[in-house]
Amino acid sequence: MLDPKVFKAYDVRGIHPDELDEEGAYAIGRAFVEEFEPRRIAVGRDMRLSAPTMARAVMDGAADGGADVIDIGMAGTEMVYFAVGELGLDGGIAVTASHNPKQYTGMKIVRRGALPVGGESGLNDVRDRALRGFAAVTKRCTISTQDIHAGYVEKVLSFVDVAAIKPLRVVIDAANGMAGAMLPPVLARLPIEAVTCYFEPDGSFPNHEPNPLLPENREFIVAKTTSEHADLGVAYDGDADRCFFVDDLGEFVPGDFVTALLAELMLAREPGGKVIYDVRASWAVPETIERAGGVALVNRVGHAYIKHRMRKEGAVFGGEVSAHYYFRDFVQADSGVVPFLLMLELISKRGQKLSEILAPYRSTYFITGEINTPVADVPLKLQEIKERYAPIGRISHLDGISVDADDWHFNVRPSNTEPLLRLNLEARTEKLMERMRDEVLGLIRS
Repeated sequence: MLDPKVFKAYDVRGIHPDELDEEGAYAIGRAFVEEFEPRRIAVGRDMRLSAPTMARAVMDGAADGGADVIDIGMAGTEMVYFAVGELGLDGGIAVTASHNPKQYTGMKIVRRGALPVGGESGLNDVRDRALRGFAAVTKRCTISTQDIHAGYVEKVLSFVDVAAIKPLRVVIDAANGMAGAMLPPVLARLPIEAVTCYFEPDGSFPNHEPNPLLPENREFIVAKTTSEHADLGVAYDGDADRCFFVDDLGEFVPGDFVTALLAELMLAREPGGKVIYDVRASWAVPETIERAGGVALVNRVGHAYIKHRMRKEGAVFGGEVSAHYYFRDFVQADSGVVPFLLMLELISKRGQKLSEILAPYRSTYFITGEINTPVADVPLKLQEIKERYAPIGRISHLDGISVDADDWHFNVRPSNTEPLLRLNLEARTEKLMERMRDEVLGLIRS
């Protein structure tokens, strides 16, 4: 089964086996190899119940298509990126459905240098080829296994001075996802007191869905961080390429503020460096980057676009509101473990509580977070917004529609997969933020 709709803007994702099964996985693996002609690729898989058979089918397809496959086993998505970069491979496939519910399966596909294959960079060609069918196999290539864990651990630890990290008390919620398999050898090297929760990889997700962007999935980490009197709480998504932070007071830390903090840290190491951020972000991000002597570059949302821009600009770091954090020295890819380590170092070196470090941001920047609204006619609604706000704000069409005024700004962009509009808005005062939020939402929902 291979439903064409499983091919999304940035990856492949669908319900197993109704929309995507092992036969479809074989077709995608083979189509990727026949389309891009890589000689050697890595394949890793997450802990989902369907992942072992789906990964095997992908590898069979790739080997039949003409590539030698290195099976790195159960591995977080960023470990596939690491393997492709470290081993000098021509591409890689992570068999994962990231943060989606348990019935989903999927894939994240990259080319040489861990450069993503998205809708505008070859994924639609892979789709068309997979749906067409294939000629008889002329030569089957090899499938071998390789353990990359030790090299991966050394790589992520190279981003911090472990000796500078203090014995902080940290609650970590792996949500029965890949963080539970990836973090233990890293934690063994750190002086922190880790309170580990739901570290058993289990694709049935018996405790809660591995999607910390949803408030209901954050309830556990917030409560546990406060009850344990921890310095920090960290929650991971399913494939562990994103981490989310809760401060010592149990307050969730928005991705914009994390981007600002990490940018400042990276720019201290590379003065004058370039940092990429997405159109939804708080003013906290460009203002912090510029204050730190860096060059702030705004970009459209999505890992495929951010990674291309990272390469083009030679940017040292990139961050998205959705908690994807990209590092030039990690094959320009996103990692969930590197930001965790950097945050430990940041809190240790500052000698302050995370809530104290964040206080200036929370008292200066008033953000709504992302608010989703189903709409009947997306293009019509975007046109209405443009007509309403063009006389009073500066309009940008980089991604959806952005409106910038002196003391407020917002971005409204359509979902890639549903008839939704996503609003992110910010103002210089809380009262103005609430008034503008209600005004813009009123227009969207009218």
